[in-house]
Amino acid sequence: MHDNDVNPLKLVTKLGLNRRQFFAATTGVAAAVTMTGAAAAQAATGSSGANGVLIPAPRRGIILYTVRDAVGRDPLTSPYASGFKEVLTELSSIGYRQIEFAGFRQHANAEGGADLNTVAGATQLRTWLDDLGLEAEGNHGSVPATITDANIAAFDTACEIANILGMGHIGTGSDPTSSAYVADWEAAAARWNFYGERAARHGLKLYTHNHDIAYSFLLDSGPLDAAGRPTRSSGIRRLEYFLANTDPKYVFLEMDIYWAHVAQYKHKAYVAPDGSAVSSIFDPAAVVAAQTKRFPLFHAKDGKIDTTQANGYVMAPFGQGDIDYSTFLRRVGAKGSHNPMWEMDTAPGGTAAPNQSMELSKVSYDAMAALRG
Repeated sequence: MHDNDVNPLKLVTKLGLNRRQFFAATTGVAAAVTMTGAAAAQAATGSSGANGVLIPAPRRGIILYTVRDAVGRDPLTSPYASGFKEVLTELSSIGYRQIEFAGFRQHANAEGGADLNTVAGATQLRTWLDDLGLEAEGNHGSVPATITDANIAAFDTACEIANILGMGHIGTGSDPTSSAYVADWEAAAARWNFYGERAARHGLKLYTHNHDIAYSFLLDSGPLDAAGRPTRSSGIRRLEYFLANTDPKYVFLEMDIYWAHVAQYKHKAYVAPDGSAVSSIFDPAAVVAAQTKRFPLFHAKDGKIDTTQANGYVMAPFGQGDIDYSTFLRRVGAKGSHNPMWEMDTAPGGTAAPNQSMELSKVSYDAMAALRG
């Protein structure tokens, strides 16, 4: 389906979009380039509504991957919170009100046993959540790679578990496809439209969570390689294509704000169909602002700038990094309506600091609560 020489406007036609739809989906760069004067200044500073709480108390959340060491440790040998019930109890006492799961396994000696990914296990989890004033928002599970009767049934079961837990969303921590080629993203979009509509029947929103590579450029044009695949780009990023080709009623995104800023640092240019290098700086907040309701969830992950690292950042507790969350949350619109889940992949401290992830959960909650804009 690839042309040897496809420019962006030809690709718009190929995707069946009009110019308005295309730029609504790819406004991350376009908006930053075209805004001038007062409009650009206001967007850059988020000057409207500059004094309110940016993350309302009921929307301060955490993904349990951050404290996976605590969930997984043996309560019979550890003096610290261990397993879902104890960890959720401590997170609630800190102030968190929203929980995103990263699977439903814990240590076998924790109350409820090792695997709570059952109707009975989910019912037990829901009781703990309700008793602690917590709300489950989503889960990093999996979206089937194919559409088969068996996969549809498994997906329906996952939706049933999500509903028992009271979730509004069901999702995955993986990209719809790891490919760089437009044909594979087209197929992924069709599959996600199917499962997104299926999730909607259960009253759920299907979402994908992504790292920086999903914001890199599609290979969709230019000379073909030996396998007949394009080698150059029209300048469209992978997730921009995905947004433009999935139904906004059924398919949603959870932006990991840290990884989006890594993408801004790493994916700055592409090789155009004519072989020239074209600069294109990614603007995470502008991408969200263009379709803010398609981003119901965020990973509120912070990072310190460190250009000695390949990613340009290293992870940090919330409020201790260099990502300007105040400006970001003002710029994306729909103030206070998103669900930011604090995450820090490197929070567990191992044997040297066995309770570090829970301690940093308190530090990061306080910084989320203090954020104003």
